[in-house]
Amino acid sequence: MGRFLTPEPLPERLLFAEPLRRRMRVRFGGEWIADSEDVVLLHEPGRYPVAFFRRENVRDGVLEATSRVTPHRELGETAWFTVAGGGKRAGRAAWQYTGLPGYAEELRGRVAFAWRAMDAFFEEDEQIVGHAADPYHRNDIRGTSRHLVVRDGDRVVADSRQPVVLYESGFAPRWYVPREDVDETALTPVDGQTFCPYKGLASYYDIGSRGRAAWSYLEAWTEVARVSGLVSFEADKVDVFLDGKRLVPEPGQTVVPHGIDRGLAADEVLS
Repeated sequence: MGRFLTPEPLPERLLFAEPLRRRMRVRFGGEWIADSEDVVLLHEPGRYPVAFFRRENVRDGVLEATSRVTPHRELGETAWFTVAGGGKRAGRAAWQYTGLPGYAEELRGRVAFAWRAMDAFFEEDEQIVGHAADPYHRNDIRGTSRHLVVRDGDRVVADSRQPVVLYESGFAPRWYVPREDVDETALTPVDGQTFCPYKGLASYYDIGSRGRAAWSYLEAWTEVARVSGLVSFEADKVDVFLDGKRLVPEPGQTVVPHGIDRGLAADEVLS
């Protein structure tokens, strides 16, 4: 990945906080429990951005203090809350940094909610799924006339001179092939979908004995609609050639699907 060009060594971990500048709301137990235009996003290594609300923008009676206190290596003591609303309760579903050092004043008096413990998060009237949206994460799609060939042994699975390439922040380029350039008899649909907060639901295909070797966003979200229905292939499971050069998997491509700050589960989109 990239690096900062500086003569001094950087700290092992850097945290970054910034105003979201969007109205954000939280729903729990069928009720709105937080509503604010003054949300701060905390960017922390190994986590997606986490949204922090001012306590005064959280409805009274929603947060019930618990005895649970945990340490954070940069931000000090962390107090945990049970969230209650609409006849529903969720333990350890919100937290606040109560021992903040002086350099982290932006988070003082603010609370965050565990993503999967809530019913839903919204920006204005549109639900945000998976985790708080990262304003620096984007997808760019470009058409090309380069020659892309996919093989399963001697069998040609795809042969295209009109693929599109999807560039996504932090990830290697992904090449997508129109269906008319794919031998669909080589694709066996499999059960189970995964979810990307920026692209939508992905469906998977086996290719021969190679499990989940291809995928497609059958109804990609509006922002990346150009790849809807197109097929992409895992270069570590089948042989993918671009202009005669075999593509190899790049490191650092793993997504952690779950955690206190995220929940990449297809049921959130399908519900």
